[in-house]
Amino acid sequence: MEDNNLRKKISNINAYRIIMLVLITIVVTFIATSASMYKLFKNDIAFSGNNNITNSESIASSEASLLQTLNEFKIFLKQKYIGEINEEDMIEGAIKGYVDGLGDIYTEYLTKEEMKELAEETSGEYVGIGVYVGNNAEDNTILVVGVMNGSPALEAGMQAGDTITKIDGVSYLGEELSKATSYLKGEENTKVKVTVLRNGEELELEITRRKIVVEHVAAKMLDNKIGYIQIDAFDDGVAKTFEKELKSLQEDGMKGLIIDLRSNGGGVVSEATDIADLFSNEGETLLITKSKSENEVLEKAKRSKSVKDIPVVVLVNQGTASASEILAGALRDNYGAMLVGKKTYGKGVIQTVYSLSDGSGLKITTDEYFTPKHNKINKEGLTPDVEVELTKDSEGKYQTEEDKDAQLIKAIEKIKENL
Repeated sequence: MEDNNLRKKISNINAYRIIMLVLITIVVTFIATSASMYKLFKNDIAFSGNNNITNSESIASSEASLLQTLNEFKIFLKQKYIGEINEEDMIEGAIKGYVDGLGDIYTEYLTKEEMKELAEETSGEYVGIGVYVGNNAEDNTILVVGVMNGSPALEAGMQAGDTITKIDGVSYLGEELSKATSYLKGEENTKVKVTVLRNGEELELEITRRKIVVEHVAAKMLDNKIGYIQIDAFDDGVAKTFEKELKSLQEDGMKGLIIDLRSNGGGVVSEATDIADLFSNEGETLLITKSKSENEVLEKAKRSKSVKDIPVVVLVNQGTASASEILAGALRDNYGAMLVGKKTYGKGVIQTVYSLSDGSGLKITTDEYFTPKHNKINKEGLTPDVEVELTKDSEGKYQTEEDKDAQLIKAIEKIKENL
């Protein structure tokens, strides 16, 4: 029941950050798929393209009546408001509200500071606590979607499914996600107190911020020569790292492969398709996209298949989103890989980031994507071939240790059946 509740929460998350925004905070987000400009991942958001437009173009479509109304507001506020007025903040707020009026949780206006944060997040090095969070639209709270391995948050006892209610004693709502994450950042080795709600009980965790170098790919050889590669986000360079680890496992005699995409909120589309290319025949479709102005565009494999004749299982869960769903769908459609775990998030749209002349930006939903066999992902997700729940220990914590991870154990079992 608790796992179902967590899945429901995650599926309602405001994907503006699910992307899993990574709090290092790494602010992912998670929620998170292709960007040749900023090449963001985890929030999840999916980015594509490198486009520039001017501020004048961004407001050209504004109606004269809108400008008149705003001017009237300005006059009244200057005459009546007893506090200080920051024109820049008000303009940014007005633009954000205008864009929010689209009703699309993925499309947003990014201030200059937010664009800088976006660039910093792609450097692969952060100072913070190391969690993936999102705005849970269901109750307007900040939901912890995942906790990074080896992170200070994990060491302090934070878990996926926790709700962050306070930071250093100050309460934050889901709509204040950006503000909250900025306070989770700070100087290295400084402490932050984070209050979380878990199973109806409030817990206060004291966490020491530290620099975290993000390694998005981890690989090892399991028993019976079964290779295991985990990808936690599709940042720039992930495909090359994956290929390097894959070749190492092949040289070591790998007979089967498990690719772990659980709680991977997405990232750069091209990184996902470059990995899918390794498992596809030259000329095979890797991804189908459709924009407002174009008919369907097919992205095809550019080289010969690197992986042949070994069983492949992909681990997925409700936090598997965007670029992760692109890769999982392509591996199942083209290679016949088996999906094991829980139904994926269902983010089947791509955002393009446009940089404005003053350093701010617009992130706009520009494309919907489908798997090679034209299966719809957006708002539907991918249903695993074998559905498996994680088990919990006596304290209610999910058991993710290798020898107790029910999903991994099932994946190994399926590989062995096909060896």
